[in-house]
Amino acid sequence: MGVDLGSSGLRIALIDGAGQRQADESCAYPAPFPDPGGWRSGLIALVNRLPRPWRQRIGAIAVDGTSGTLLLCHPDGEPPAGQLGQALPYHQACPDKAAESATLAADCQAAASPSGSLARALRLMDHAAAAGYGPADLWLRHQADWLMGWLLNDWRWGEEGNNLRLGWLLPDSATGDGHWAGAIRQQAWSPALPQIRPSGTGLGPLAPASAAALDLPASCLVIAGSTDSNAGVLAADPAPDDGITVLGTTLVLKQFSAVPVRAPGVSCHRLAGRWLVGGASNAGAGILRRFFDDATIEALSRQIDPGRPSGLDLLPLPGTGERFPVDDPDLRPRLDPRPVSDALYLQALLEGLTAIERAGWQRLATLGLPPVRRVITLGGGARNPQWRALRQQRLGRTVLNRPALSAALGMARLARQGLRLGPSPTDSP
Repeated sequence: MGVDLGSSGLRIALIDGAGQRQADESCAYPAPFPDPGGWRSGLIALVNRLPRPWRQRIGAIAVDGTSGTLLLCHPDGEPPAGQLGQALPYHQACPDKAAESATLAADCQAAASPSGSLARALRLMDHAAAAGYGPADLWLRHQADWLMGWLLNDWRWGEEGNNLRLGWLLPDSATGDGHWAGAIRQQAWSPALPQIRPSGTGLGPLAPASAAALDLPASCLVIAGSTDSNAGVLAADPAPDDGITVLGTTLVLKQFSAVPVRAPGVSCHRLAGRWLVGGASNAGAGILRRFFDDATIEALSRQIDPGRPSGLDLLPLPGTGERFPVDDPDLRPRLDPRPVSDALYLQALLEGLTAIERAGWQRLATLGLPPVRRVITLGGGARNPQWRALRQQRLGRTVLNRPALSAALGMARLARQGLRLGPSPTDSP
């Protein structure tokens, strides 16, 4: 079973031993996104939708999450009371921590950014100190790692991809060991950091209480997952010269690289023995719902002629700040002027998002990555044929829409692979 903790809700996918999808369930978060209790209760509710005979046959589970969403918790996993127990979401930049982040992680550009997890971690530790906690009283965990801890009843672990923007440095080879960047390990709060394990590692069976809550077998193996965008890549299974665009609440670009690439605002992951490079914009399809519901978007899209530009130049960020293709916490959205025609305004928003995507592929090309031949599109935005035509025209390459390939499906495939490998004897709790 794969679990996807996305920007706007949860999804699970179930596959059989041959890799064929058997079930797919989704729901909105039952509590506001920053409340980790909603991640747990949402998972329980979704799993209990599955027929019990299927639940009793699940052999492995893997979780992905939004890679920058970070929270504090006690060593037993419980978040502290009140506002301190709420997560800082992936899109929240901390410009006031930019200089300190850059100093601590001088050799890790992904963590040195004010929009990285390290800046959020420094802010959280300041709030913890103001509440009377010592530097090692609370632990820092990303969204997927926290839920993985609940499955195991052991919150020691963190998956490497989810922790790159916190300062975890991958090795220069696909098989070596990583380490924490710069002076991070020398900080008084460094005991709050997780013990890192590679994606796909078997960490041990479900804890009895979690198995009971989910009505899953006690033998079900917990596999270290990945980020939500990486999970989408696993679902797409791209060819070497394919690029992946995820058109979800946010816009994410990914492509494989022969060598690791490190640059501000750019992520470099190790996935299935290969380097996966990309970036995530704060902009995405989520901005469309600020103005239109899904039925209206579908109706208005049919009025769009991709061959006739709107003539408007919008920058459809949801708020101030951008991560990729430019790393600028002060970049402001540009959502005006709004024409009388709703169809024209929707087209301008789609053009603005497409311009961000095009700039993203150009940014990756300037870093030495080869141009992609095709773009495989995942996420809710991949259901829009007019947007696909507009993107294909502006990007100048074949664009394929694959909306049925979910991040949860990618995690189910990773869980299947991890089940075949079995638990690591050094990682089992």
